[in-house]
Amino acid sequence: MMFLGITQIYMTRVCLSIAIVAMVSSNGTAANNNSSTKICPYPAGWNDTLGEAQQGEFDWDQTTQGLILSSFFYGYVGTNFVGGRAAEYLGGRLVFGLGVVLSSLLTVVSPLCAYVSKELFIANRVLQGLAQGVTFPTIHMMMATWVPPRDRARIGTVVFSGVMIGTVVAMSGGGWLSNSEFLGGWPSVFYIFGGLGVLWGVPWFLLVHDRPEHHPRISQAERSYIMRHQSTVKREEKIDIPWLDILKSVPFWTLMVAALGYNYGFYTLLTELPTYLSNIQHLDMASSGFMSALPYLVMMVATILWGQLMHLLLSTDKVSVLVVRKLSTAVCMYVPMAALIAMCFVDCDATLVLAVLCVAVGASGTNYSGVSISEQDIAPNLAGTLKGITNTVGAATGIVAPVVTGAITQGNQTLTAWRIVFLISAVLYFVVTSVYMAFGTDKVQPWNFPRKEKDSTRH
Repeated sequence: MMFLGITQIYMTRVCLSIAIVAMVSSNGTAANNNSSTKICPYPAGWNDTLGEAQQGEFDWDQTTQGLILSSFFYGYVGTNFVGGRAAEYLGGRLVFGLGVVLSSLLTVVSPLCAYVSKELFIANRVLQGLAQGVTFPTIHMMMATWVPPRDRARIGTVVFSGVMIGTVVAMSGGGWLSNSEFLGGWPSVFYIFGGLGVLWGVPWFLLVHDRPEHHPRISQAERSYIMRHQSTVKREEKIDIPWLDILKSVPFWTLMVAALGYNYGFYTLLTELPTYLSNIQHLDMASSGFMSALPYLVMMVATILWGQLMHLLLSTDKVSVLVVRKLSTAVCMYVPMAALIAMCFVDCDATLVLAVLCVAVGASGTNYSGVSISEQDIAPNLAGTLKGITNTVGAATGIVAPVVTGAITQGNQTLTAWRIVFLISAVLYFVVTSVYMAFGTDKVQPWNFPRKEKDSTRH
């Protein structure tokens, strides 16, 4: 159910990235530099058929589109910490369930908001961000409750593969729907993906429970297995936030830095890839939707296979948990860094572009065996709170990345402009990964435990 919930929130989060290509008129996306050395040639018949198909209903320029795409994250940054803390007190079942269902309802009414005004549409996306901001910290809190450390790479990659499944469905299905006449074309993207989230809420609230001790259908063997790992899974007892200890913690700041770099690169690709493939590589709506989704399909396969490999190595004691975290993190950021640098040299070869993007995005999936779940390692009792903090930093990059990209490409849809976009992400990948490789750890920190226990262990 967590996997399906994450699939749902990514369908509603990402669907705008593909739908906006059909929503806007070509006037808002046209390049102002026609030098053949700076733009890719249009395919045969583009002006006759494809260009006409891309005439949308809204005259939003590149800067406005960047603002609209980033508006979700203005809300998203506001509730990550609150959501993580609320989940620790109210339970993940309620907090995650409401986050998914409410954001889905808001998705259903998105077309109406867009027709009323640009401002109302932006406000709707902000509210969706507020609703979804609670979801990922809650998932990490629930995993810290249910999953011992040695199982987190395997189970985490299955749960978080919903990110890729949701992205693939939204981009490929959204591209097809936007190019059809069904329910008006692009509005159907919001109706269908939002409606699925509302339906998901029914089995979630009927089947899910907060803790293994309270689940009426768990086996005694599984309950006993989880309970044997009390020092490395989240307890039922609520822990006060040790702010001073957290602020002085090098492992915590290492995760903060890693969240900044990883999320900037990931959100740049997630929100801007359909626009790049449409405006630079000149793929039509149906093709750009499928092509945008293909890298995330590769990412899904890589995520699951990598997680299973890491679990196999851990179960045979071939490597330590820390080695798994650092190796996974190195792959998930150094490989995309190299791929984005390569993007500066592939020019207008659409096949090669897609292959490089598949490498860049696909390798990012190893993150779910690496730094993405490290909050659960260093402080399982505060996993929701810590993920709320680091995800707030990550979500802030979701605001910055589309705005930066829009500013660079406004009236300048050229290869040169997009090279700058890719190089910014590549530099960040290199810096933050090097920091994590130097200072990352899997050790449970002393401030994870209640203060009275910390004091007793010192005597």
